[in-house]
Amino acid sequence: MYNFAQHYRIGVFRLLDRSLNLDFYFGDKMSNVKKIDYSELINFKKELRNIKIFSNIYYQKGAISTFFKPYNKYIFLGEYYCISTWIILFLCFFSKKRIYLWTHGWYGNEGIIKTVIKKIFFNSSNGIFLYGNYAKELMIKEGFDLNKLHVIYNSLDYEKQFFVRKSLKISSVFKNKFNNDFPTLIFIGRLTKVKKLDILLDAQKKLKQKGELYNVVFVGEGDEFDTLKTKAIREDLINNVWFYGASYNEEQIGSLVYNADLCVSPGNVGLTAMHTMVYGTPVLTHNSFSSQMPEFEAIEESVTGCFFEKGNVNSLIKSISNWFEKSNNKREEIRQNCFDKIDTFYNPSFQLEVINKVLNEK
Repeated sequence: MYNFAQHYRIGVFRLLDRSLNLDFYFGDKMSNVKKIDYSELINFKKELRNIKIFSNIYYQKGAISTFFKPYNKYIFLGEYYCISTWIILFLCFFSKKRIYLWTHGWYGNEGIIKTVIKKIFFNSSNGIFLYGNYAKELMIKEGFDLNKLHVIYNSLDYEKQFFVRKSLKISSVFKNKFNNDFPTLIFIGRLTKVKKLDILLDAQKKLKQKGELYNVVFVGEGDEFDTLKTKAIREDLINNVWFYGASYNEEQIGSLVYNADLCVSPGNVGLTAMHTMVYGTPVLTHNSFSSQMPEFEAIEESVTGCFFEKGNVNSLIKSISNWFEKSNNKREEIRQNCFDKIDTFYNPSFQLEVINKVLNEK
């Protein structure tokens, strides 16, 4: 049971659908995120109505009735602000039914009230599926039972992306666009304020003043599109900035990412890390892990990417310069490092293996 059938989760949902005897229930809305075509899931049962109560707090109409169906195990999205999930956790306490929460878990920036609420919520479950080891270690320090914490990482449509990757090759896509051979920095995702993409342009400008020239490519759309484009024009960067726009075509995305040199995500990195690393491009993002998304763990310093001090343009500039200085002539080695990280951990098969093992424990 999930808050919404996000299109980018089709890989793991499809594999779970094929491999396990389970049913799917999804909430009906989540801002403007693209929805999965339910026909792709054989065992899709019902769309639930997400009813907003206050701020982020909501209730899934139709969720509680599933408790009275002949299910003996449940996997819920572990959002503690979903009231219906609290109710089912409470009901399961009086039955032999088992409930597992799929969640980010702990961030490390929780205050006293949030800590108390999250401890009650997570401890009410039989097991917790986490996106990363960072959260697991924090939860162990908070006193959670190690045996209830299971790291499954995260994934995109890996099966499709792996197929696309096999056909990728070095091309002149950026040389044709920019008429130069400068290194290319890329960002893929929604162009929103929280991504702090303006400081990437600030860094590009200052690097240019130092004589270090880079192209920047934004793949995506969002509220900051006009602001960023205006800034690029005002700072005389527009000839070296490509606003590619949004794309759901993996062949196009794969070619762009594969031929880029470094993905730069000045704000939280999230799914962007997996989407670029699956096509062999390393990632640079900020080092304030308590405010990061779990996917930052895929970045291994000098192996699959690097970090800079959050919000610090000069630190970002230094990290970009250092990366290209140290990685000179190592592009293919780094490409393979990125492949290996995704192929080993950040894919639906790894997630299925862990989930299946946990569900079958006695």
